[in-house]
Amino acid sequence: MESKKEDVRRKHIRLHMEGALTARDKVGVQDFVLLDAYTSESAFVDNLRKRFNENLIYTYIGTLLVSVNPYQELGIYTVSQMELYQGVNFFELPPHVYAIADNAYRMMCSELNNHFILISGESGAGKTEASKKILQYFAVTCPMTQSLQIARDRLLLSNPVLEAFGNARTLRNDNSSRFGKYMDIQFDFQGHCAKESSINDKNDWKTVSNAFSVIDFTEADLENLFGIIASVLHLGNIGFEEDDQGCATIPDTHEIKWIAKLLGVHPADLLEALTHRKIEAKTEEVICPLTLELSVYARDAMAKAVYGRTFTWLVNKINSSLVNKDFTRKTVIGLLDIYGFEVFDKNGFEQFCINYCNEKLQQLLIERTLKAEQAEYEMEGIEWEPIKYFNNKIICDLVEERHKGIISILDEECIRPGPATDLSFLEKLEEKVGKHAHFETRKLAGPKGRKRIGWMEFRLLHYAGEVTYCTKGFLEKNNDLLYRHLKEVLCKSKNVILRECFLRAELENRRRPPTVGTQFKNSLSSLLEILISKEPSYIRCIKPNDRKEPSKFDDFLIRHQIKYLGLMEHLRVRRAGFAYRRKYEHFLQRYKSLCPDTWPHWHGPPAEGVERLINYMGYKPEEYKLGKTKIFIRFPRTLFATEDALEFCKHQLVARIQATYKSCLGRREYVKKRQAAIKLEAHWRGALARKAIQRRKWAVRIIRKFIKGFISRNKPLCPDNEEFIVFVRKNYILNLRYHLPKTVLDKSWLRPPGILENASDLLRKMCVRNLVQKYCRGITAERKAMMQQKVVTSEIFRGRKDGYTESLNQPFANSRINEGDINPKVLQLISHEKIQYGVPVIKYDRKGFKARQRQLILTQKAAYVVELAKIKQKIEYSALKGVSTSNLRDGILVIHVSPEDKQKGDAVLQCGHMFEAVTKLVMLVKKENIVNVVQGSLQFFISPGKEGTIVFDTGPEEQIYKNKNGQLTVVSVRRKS
Repeated sequence: MESKKEDVRRKHIRLHMEGALTARDKVGVQDFVLLDAYTSESAFVDNLRKRFNENLIYTYIGTLLVSVNPYQELGIYTVSQMELYQGVNFFELPPHVYAIADNAYRMMCSELNNHFILISGESGAGKTEASKKILQYFAVTCPMTQSLQIARDRLLLSNPVLEAFGNARTLRNDNSSRFGKYMDIQFDFQGHCAKESSINDKNDWKTVSNAFSVIDFTEADLENLFGIIASVLHLGNIGFEEDDQGCATIPDTHEIKWIAKLLGVHPADLLEALTHRKIEAKTEEVICPLTLELSVYARDAMAKAVYGRTFTWLVNKINSSLVNKDFTRKTVIGLLDIYGFEVFDKNGFEQFCINYCNEKLQQLLIERTLKAEQAEYEMEGIEWEPIKYFNNKIICDLVEERHKGIISILDEECIRPGPATDLSFLEKLEEKVGKHAHFETRKLAGPKGRKRIGWMEFRLLHYAGEVTYCTKGFLEKNNDLLYRHLKEVLCKSKNVILRECFLRAELENRRRPPTVGTQFKNSLSSLLEILISKEPSYIRCIKPNDRKEPSKFDDFLIRHQIKYLGLMEHLRVRRAGFAYRRKYEHFLQRYKSLCPDTWPHWHGPPAEGVERLINYMGYKPEEYKLGKTKIFIRFPRTLFATEDALEFCKHQLVARIQATYKSCLGRREYVKKRQAAIKLEAHWRGALARKAIQRRKWAVRIIRKFIKGFISRNKPLCPDNEEFIVFVRKNYILNLRYHLPKTVLDKSWLRPPGILENASDLLRKMCVRNLVQKYCRGITAERKAMMQQKVVTSEIFRGRKDGYTESLNQPFANSRINEGDINPKVLQLISHEKIQYGVPVIKYDRKGFKARQRQLILTQKAAYVVELAKIKQKIEYSALKGVSTSNLRDGILVIHVSPEDKQKGDAVLQCGHMFEAVTKLVMLVKKENIVNVVQGSLQFFISPGKEGTIVFDTGPEEQIYKNKNGQLTVVSVRRKS
């Protein structure tokens, strides 16, 4: 059963190992050695891009650190970060410049030998910043005494001074170092740091001024120093002209006077030295004038010499302020910040020297890497054949031989008698170096290569590829001589700094000074001697784009730098054997949980435990080798699978430990809570009982008080009834807000207590007034007019005629007849009057009471009874005597006219809108009490001396007819009210 479970567990481990390899697709690997496609430049660039996109700017190639300039602040250089990397195994934490610094420091302390850290890369790739971060790490993490604190502060502030005088803005970098910088950081046997450089890159004037004061610069030193700097600037303003004899003259001596004052020399001597040259024979000195070209050369040479020697004096001054007075034996960590391999469209003498230096450094890197790899494999008893990876080393050796030959030929051309030109130098190169396999000129190249090389150019094959150099200016830049006449003037200077830079002893030496190429070669040899004596660490800085933009990754530019930094070659050397190696103890400590035989403790030798572990995990023979103290894993995928299996097991182990621990904590917590609960319940019950007693007492007091208040509620306000009355008021007001009337016609109101009747009446009046105001504000002008008509109707008919109440909710119309329904002839006849109202009516003849359809039209002056195109009767309002109607529901109305007027008699009409028509007529006539509401019957005028009678009655149905007596009988249905 147990073996079956174990088989399932091993199957899960292997599935997880194979399935989790894609987990690194987003951020890449932190060591290029772990790339499967380690020979592919595309895979190298892709891994670099993945990490750069995640702001992971550091990646290892073994112990070499590749750094990509992020051009933004990432917050990864804090003190807490320094403490995190302090004393930790090199590969335990993600790649960082602090890991390089800490590893060099720990190795120096444990092995008591010297180390160096070489930082290289293009201008703008972040070399200077990397060196600052390393020195910042040493400054913070190394032990420090009070005496050394002073030296540290001085050096921290010396960097702005060096950058102010030694850096310049270039096309590739706003703050490019124009000098190579190597420094030794001394440590005693305990690790007390003796020196470190600046962690501050501010270059404003305030910082530089403060730095000068800390580094023991006096006011006199600063005055002399700034005078020299100003003189160099003024030298550039000097203009030369050619006289009739072809000699150089300076027409405007204003700048000469300023320069002489600043340098403390005589103006006439300076003027003569810039336009004349002193030639010494055996017995005499001859002063001959200079041509315009030579005078310009003399001026520029003077500016270079003055500034260059002043910068050297400045460096020596800073070093003297930082010199360590303790001469006991110390170990050092050297820090070299140097320019990288340069390939431009036009490459000159400067690129030749720089690339020569990089050839030597690359050679040193390959040799030391191969040596270290070979030593480790031999010590562990692992077979290794690195011979096929020596191609670039061989190229480096050949190029070194070729460079030395070119520099020697250049020196010969500079010192030989007779005219020497850049072209003659190129011809001499073709003569002496032309047979070299890695040297080509246009003359020596084949037909295809000839087109890509100019007549004044030669091509060298470097370790990083081919570079074409233009020989124009090689001789001039290699000479870079300062005329003796100018040296004599500068040696007489009253400027203290200048006198230290140009010593009189220099004039006594008649030998020709060494050329720039020779000085560079000797300086490089000295540097290499220093580096060879130390254990190396390397940092390669890469610039991601030319515009210094954050998060922009230029593939072409980065491939170019990868090539010229030799990173792929270094990776191939590291991957020549095994991608990963680890001491048995560390490997077993990390991965022992993957095998039941080694977990949780292995009591045998570590080597046997590792062998048992890898056999359990199913390592294949070609995937690993076991050395004397380390395990060597050949393929990165094997390591990835092991790491993924560890992550899987971690989750299982953590879950199991958590379950056991939580169970123990749970039981412990349960007992504690149970005891606490019993005690809490007892106290709580007592508290509840005391609280209940207090509440009952309070309730008794309240009830007693309200009973007293109720008994004395009708008495004047006093302490006995005050709270009760307040409560009644409050309760009534709160209830009243839910029972307020919603409209003016709503007469409901909440019945108040007896003590609040007066207040209730006032509130009711206020409420009604508010509703009325609200209602009135919402009435339109048209509706207001209609309501005024309704008021008139009310005055006439309210309580006097049946059907009035039902008519209240029926709105009046402006007219019941449209103008289009009136015959045009009638409209023409009454066109001089404005029609105010019209309504269809039935007219009953005065004699036979025959019903006829008519229209009743009211104007401003008269009422018209119209039949189609005829006006049957016109009743002037002035002749209108009155209007009669019954008290029943019929629509009969009689318009009475004065018998004196020549009228046809009274008009007997039946109207469906009787209340509306009568109201309109009354308002137009503008007479009072003209409407008569009768009961039973009424008399009407037929003709002079003759009257008719209308009898009003009720019945089961409505009808109008002429009775036997010749009277008009109107029967209405009386409805219950």
